Amino acid sequence: MEDLQSALNEQGLTVSTVPEKGRCLLTARDFYPGEVIISQEPYVCVPNKSSVDSRCDGCFTSSNLKKCSACHVVWYCGSTCQKLEWKLHRLECQALSRLDKDRRKSVTPSILLMVKLYLRRKLQSEKVIPTTATDNYNLVEALVSHMSDIDEKQLVLYAQIANIVNFILQWPEINIKEIAENFSKFACNAHTICDSELRPLGTGLYPVISIINHSCLPNSVLLFEGRLAVIRAVQHIPQGDEVLISYIETAGSTMTRQKALKEQYRFTCTCPRCIKVSDDIQESAIVEGYQCKDDRCNGFLLRSSDDKGFVCQQCGLVRDKEEIRKIASELKLMSDKVLMSSSSGNYQETVSMYQKIDKLQRKLCHPFSISLMQTREKLLKILMELQDWREALAYCRLTIPVYQRLYPGFHPLLGLQYYTCGKLEWLLGDTEGAIKITSSKAVDILRVTHGTNTSFMKDLVLKLEEARAEASYKLSSKDELQDLP
Repeated sequence: MEDLQSALNEQGLTVSTVPEKGRCLLTARDFYPGEVIISQEPYVCVPNKSSVDSRCDGCFTSSNLKKCSACHVVWYCGSTCQKLEWKLHRLECQALSRLDKDRRKSVTPSILLMVKLYLRRKLQSEKVIPTTATDNYNLVEALVSHMSDIDEKQLVLYAQIANIVNFILQWPEINIKEIAENFSKFACNAHTICDSELRPLGTGLYPVISIINHSCLPNSVLLFEGRLAVIRAVQHIPQGDEVLISYIETAGSTMTRQKALKEQYRFTCTCPRCIKVSDDIQESAIVEGYQCKDDRCNGFLLRSSDDKGFVCQQCGLVRDKEEIRKIASELKLMSDKVLMSSSSGNYQETVSMYQKIDKLQRKLCHPFSISLMQTREKLLKILMELQDWREALAYCRLTIPVYQRLYPGFHPLLGLQYYTCGKLEWLLGDTEGAIKITSSKAVDILRVTHGTNTSFMKDLVLKLEEARAEASYKLSSKDELQDLP
């Protein structure tokens, strides 16, 4: 712990223990928006696995992949990644190669992550892989497992997959109970590794990053540069304040957020946003509640005293409970149908069905409803796949006001939504519109959340310069035409 404190002190940070919260990361100096607070490579990590999309075990790319010819489980994009991973994969490959073909297919990313954890511990203990103050198994041991809070069904599941890990490694000295406890640690400490546009790529364990606690009003953001986890300040953090990130999707009512945190991370949040009960009643009615009967009114609805309907708190109109139930039933039927349509790969039919869902949700839900926004997000994604830029832009614009309400000013999701909007403007030939959205809104947010020197931001700035050059050329060509006799 002393070695970790010394290493963190050099970065202007310190670890402290707080009653009810456990360990936390505090600042030993001021940090400012966009500044990197701390970064860490994963102790172990694995790419996501799907039937249609494999990824390199080293860099997580999905291009130019070749499967390991010995174990037939792990993929690499080339010799560079293979060499970097070889010390660990040499042992992993031997263990996986002992399995028959069917067992190899059933090895999940979480099982591979655990196998890698024990192999890395072994290699560090044998000094094949070096240890540092911020890269050693003692940091994994210090993580909280919440085993006492887990129900029997989950404990049985952990024991079963612990036995699979034991079967793969075949180490006589291995402790099944310890493996099960480490699976519990993964559940509440591992992070989903995402690309710059927050698309999930894999899972990693970052023991120092895991010291950072949660808030629904965080002062920092966690993003990834490749496999490197990077924490940046999104506001001024004075010396002595705690560094806080969000563990979950913060769009939603306090009840929704608390449920997610309790189920996944086994604690109840007491951040300033969660203790404002009166504010949450209104916010919950807006983002998860119903539309006023008068579609010109933007009031929020609360349950009537006789429990027969919902009363608009702005105009006083009452929506009948039975009317709401009927529309909700229609939505349920339509949602079930669209899932079947999506799996068939018929994009046009799926778009049509989501548009019908959108229409029904506009009758039922408040304009700032998360459900309505999520439907429009799905439409946006499919329409972009179909390269229907105009329709995609229309739905993207509809989501912007909801994003602005749900997320604080410097949130990566808000910045990325502006970025998508600007990209669509450019694809449709509205260069000036693209510049306005991308430069004044997207870049202002993303340079704080993503930093200014990342490849994503450099690429974005380059595209912006191209758009400005294009706009300048169009303007000069227009002036020349006007000057002609």
